[in-house]
Amino acid sequence: MTSHNPDVLACLANLSSDEVFTPPQLVNEILDLLPTGLWSDKESRFLDPGCKSGVFLREIAKRLDVGLEQAIPDRQQRLNHIFKNQLFGLAITELTSLLARRSVYCSKTADGKYSVCESFDEPDGNIHFRRVEHKWEKGRCVYCNAGQQEYERSRELETHAYEFIHATLPGGVLEMKFDVIVGNPPYQLGSDGGTRDMPIYNKFVEQAKKLNPRFLCMIIPSRWMASGLGLSEFRQTMLSDRHIRTLVDYPVASEVFPGVEVKGGVCYFLWERDTEGDCAVTTIRGDEVVGPVDRILGEHDVFVRDSRAIGILEKVMAKKERSITEILSVDKEFGWTSNFSGYHDEKFLPSDVPLYYITKGKRSRGWIARSEVTKSRHLIDTWKVMIPQAYGAGEAIPHQILGQPFVAPSPSVCTQTYLFIHVDSREAAESVESYVRTRFLRFLVSLRKITQHATRSTYTWVPQQAWTRIWTDDQLYEEYGLTEDEVQFVESRVRGLVANDE
Repeated sequence: MTSHNPDVLACLANLSSDEVFTPPQLVNEILDLLPTGLWSDKESRFLDPGCKSGVFLREIAKRLDVGLEQAIPDRQQRLNHIFKNQLFGLAITELTSLLARRSVYCSKTADGKYSVCESFDEPDGNIHFRRVEHKWEKGRCVYCNAGQQEYERSRELETHAYEFIHATLPGGVLEMKFDVIVGNPPYQLGSDGGTRDMPIYNKFVEQAKKLNPRFLCMIIPSRWMASGLGLSEFRQTMLSDRHIRTLVDYPVASEVFPGVEVKGGVCYFLWERDTEGDCAVTTIRGDEVVGPVDRILGEHDVFVRDSRAIGILEKVMAKKERSITEILSVDKEFGWTSNFSGYHDEKFLPSDVPLYYITKGKRSRGWIARSEVTKSRHLIDTWKVMIPQAYGAGEAIPHQILGQPFVAPSPSVCTQTYLFIHVDSREAAESVESYVRTRFLRFLVSLRKITQHATRSTYTWVPQQAWTRIWTDDQLYEEYGLTEDEVQFVESRVRGLVANDE
C-alpha cells in the first residue's frame, strides 16, 4: 500500500466568484508556455499581481530550484536567492496574503523560524498586502469602476480596491522590472448592489502590459472574446495585439476549476514583448483538443473560438449578403424592460395590442392599449418571429443555442425578453421561423454567442434569405457549399429544434 500526500492547494474552496483559486496542475500548464531558459536564469524576476494561494510563486520556485542547481550549488543559498531576489507577489486581501506566505515560505511569516528562506528580516517577505482605497468620482471608482454605494466600506471590511490597479504612480514592488508577470486575477465586482457584475480582470491585463515585462501569462474569463459588460475596448485591444502568441481556451470552466461556474469558460494566454506574429490557438473541451492552429486574432470584430468554424464562416461571408440584423429588433425595441408589468391580462378594447413577455421562465401574453406604445410604433403592425433573448440549458454539446421561436401575428408588441424579426406577411413570417429553426442559422449565432444572452449583435453573420419558402438545413448546406465534414461539425455542435421542445 503506497502513501499519498495530497497537495493542500489542490483542495481549497474558492472564497467567492471573483476570487477563484488555481489548481496546481493548471498552474503548471500555464508555466509550460514560458521559455525553459527562464528557470536557469538567476537574474529573472517573477510577479504575481493577484496573489491568492501563492501557488504560482510556489510552482515557479520549484522550477528555479532545479534550474539553478549548477549556478548556485548550495541548496540553502539557492533558496535564499530565489525567494529574496526572484519571486514577488501582491496579495488581493489580507487573508490571501497570509495564505500565500504560508504556502510559499512554508511559514506563517517570511522571517520565521521555519521559513525556507533565511534572508528576510521582516515578516511579509516579498508577498505584500497594502490596504488602499477607491478614488470616487460621480459614484464610481476612477480605477476599477466599482460602485461607491457598494464598496465604500469601513476599516474592518475589505474594500476590494486591489493595489495593482489602483495607483497611477505605483511604488515599491511595482517600480521594479519584471521578466514575467503571471497569475489568475480577480474576475469581477458587483457594481450595482450585486445586480450587475463588472469585469475587473481586464484592468489587471492592461496594467501588466504597462509594466512591460518580457512575458505575460494570465488565466481569465473568455467572455471578452465576444461579449462582456464594458469589454468592447479591451476586446479590440486583445484581438489586435500581435504579441499574444499562444491562447488556450476552455469553453467549460469547470474542466479546469472543478465546482466553479464561469459563464462562457476561461482561457489563458502568453504575451511576448519581443516577438510578434500569429497566435497558436488551442480549444479544449473534455477529451477533444483542437489545435494548436495559427490564427490572426483580429480577423473579425469578435473571436471565433473553434478554429474549425472559420472555413464555414468564410463561405457565408463570401456571398456578401445582407445581414438579418437589418430586420431584427434592437434591445427593448418598444421600450419595456423584462420586468415591465403595465399590461392587463384581458383585452378591454378592440384596439388593444397583444404583448408577449416571459416572467419566471414562463411565456405569457397580455394586452396593452395601442396608445401606450410610444416607441417604435411603426413596428406594431408587422408580422413577427419572436425569439427569446436568453437561452442557457447548460454547456453540453450539441447545444440548442436559441430558445423556441414562434410567429406573432400583426399587430403585436413585446418586452425586452424577446428579440423579433419583422416582415410583412404570414407567409414571410413562417419562412423566417423555419430559418431560425435550422441548425445552420443557430450555428452562425453560436459563433458570436458566448453566454446565455443572444443580443442583436450575435446575429450579425446570419444572412437574409428569400422569405418565400420553408427552409431546411439541407437546402442551406447546399446553398453555401458546405462539405460533408463541415455538415457533420455543425450538427455535432447544434442539436435539432422541434416544436414544443422546451
